[in-house]
Amino acid sequence: MPKITIADLEKIREDTKRTLNFRLGTCKAKITVHMGTCGIAAGARDILSSVMKEIEERKLMDVIVTNSGCAGLCSKEPMITVEMANEPAPVKYIDMTPAKIKKIFDSHILKNELVKEYALALGSEKTA
Repeated sequence: MPKITIADLEKIREDTKRTLNFRLGTCKAKITVHMGTCGIAAGARDILSSVMKEIEERKLMDVIVTNSGCAGLCSKEPMITVEMANEPAPVKYIDMTPAKIKKIFDSHILKNELVKEYALALGSEKTA
């Protein structure tokens, strides 16, 4: 097993700091990619890559990305949940594609405008 490097520890520290910042209200959004077996089979890895690409290209430092297991709606995978820091309820988006991820970033993440045509539910869970 490889040893942990200083760079590894710095990444762990940054990830932990971002999570804490969301809980304290200093981060803008948290995106959870549902990656149960059904999600992965439906393309959740591509969705996770698309989310990370959007964050990197837009240079967003105030968005946290996490993953979770199955959300219980296998036929609607791949799915993401978006939690905005100042909104009372998360939004679950279904049947995600890289193009839909781009639109969610353009509307929901950057302008705080819900993308109703992709939304399944509002307020089903809150992790922070």
